[in-house]
Amino acid sequence: MKKLILILLFIPLLSFGQNAFSKKTNFIIFFTDDQGYNDVGCFGSPDIKTPNLDNMARGGMKFTNFYAQPLCGPSRAALLTGSYPIRIAEPKNTKDFHTKLHPKEVTIAELLKNEGYQTACIGKWHVGEEPEQMPLEQGFDYYYGTPKYNGNSKLIEESPYRSPILRNKDTLMVINTVEEMGLLTNKYTKEATDFIKKNKKNPFFLYLAHNMPHVPIGASEKFRAKSEGGFYGDVIEELDWSMGEVLKTLKDEGLEENTLVIFVSDNGPWIEEKIGDHAGSAYPLKGSKAQTWEGGVRVPCIMQWKGQIKEGVTNTELLTTMDFFPTFLEFSGAKLSQKLTIDGKSFSDVLLKNKKSKHDFFYYYAYTHLQAVRDKDWKLVVPRSKNPDYMKWRGRKINAVKEVQLFNMKNDKEEQYNLAEQNPEKVKELMLLIEEGREELGDHNRIGKGARFFDDNPKTQRIDEYNKWKNNQKEN
Repeated sequence: MKKLILILLFIPLLSFGQNAFSKKTNFIIFFTDDQGYNDVGCFGSPDIKTPNLDNMARGGMKFTNFYAQPLCGPSRAALLTGSYPIRIAEPKNTKDFHTKLHPKEVTIAELLKNEGYQTACIGKWHVGEEPEQMPLEQGFDYYYGTPKYNGNSKLIEESPYRSPILRNKDTLMVINTVEEMGLLTNKYTKEATDFIKKNKKNPFFLYLAHNMPHVPIGASEKFRAKSEGGFYGDVIEELDWSMGEVLKTLKDEGLEENTLVIFVSDNGPWIEEKIGDHAGSAYPLKGSKAQTWEGGVRVPCIMQWKGQIKEGVTNTELLTTMDFFPTFLEFSGAKLSQKLTIDGKSFSDVLLKNKKSKHDFFYYYAYTHLQAVRDKDWKLVVPRSKNPDYMKWRGRKINAVKEVQLFNMKNDKEEQYNLAEQNPEKVKELMLLIEEGREELGDHNRIGKGARFFDDNPKTQRIDEYNKWKNNQKEN
């Protein structure tokens, strides 16, 4: 029986780390919002042109089994901490739909900053809005962007929500129109390239988390009404331009061979009737944002590191955004002064030595509900009810699964053919993994022994349970 493998992180300097490279490696994560698996030319988009991302794939590696989390906040929290969102500590021991980082959680930025890196978060934050949760308190030297999302409606005028743009702690403007929304990608790109130029003599970590293509979408006049993919295509093609500007800046400043650049989306596309043609495509994958079908969590990913990784490679290994944490620490030589259990695994050998992923399995969580597990080529989906109450509005995205389903991901990434009856031993094996995940990480009705809690409040895995407890305290 397989055991849940945890990384007890106490990372030493690798023998090749500082000997092979004269300078510390720079890191750039180019993180898009709600961009589907199919919304890149080299991932099959029929009408959206992404020449810069396509060139990046030809000059680097394209990953076709790369996983994030199904929703914006949890996906960002997992990336920053190297942990499943259900493991991550949140203030008052709650568990919110959009993970809010506890100040005692350790981020990639904090550890790299301790190693002498200049760190910047440019773009969407969305892992907490209290002062102690914001980027400058979570390891970033510089912040420019929006604390949360663009909004929650197709068109900006359909919702009263308005997103501010901050520089560090100061509000620069509030986005009120679709034209102002269309300025975001350009603004972020200039901030990013300026940061690279300013820090070309220092090791740096740039977390460039674009708001697009999360609705309400926007594109600048230069890109508006240009794409064959409609308005959504305009937005993606401007993002592609943004990546081109970042890569051009690295080349102009002589930083290509010393910088690992990663393009990846935070989750699948937001596909609902109310969003209409302002959403992308996960084709050929099933499902979309907020779901644990492949279309909600398997995302496009491309990495480039000139002179260090092989070019033009399509990699099929199972990797996740949680793996950035240990990988960056390994390449930088950074280490913790304490032991920390995380779920990410370094993919340095995948990049540099063409070796297998260190992941044996991956858990699919929707909020705190464990819905599936992947083990190499197999994915087991466990039964669930439709639209559970504790998921609140997000429950509308959860469809019922009446029986155990087993899919072969190598032959059936579309999740069309249930092979559970033909493979009872594999089902039994993966059900054991499900139980181990529930024990270590938890489930919607169970607290995992490895979940982190830092406060004195009662522990909960659901925000509604916390609110019920808080109301009882007031009544008593």
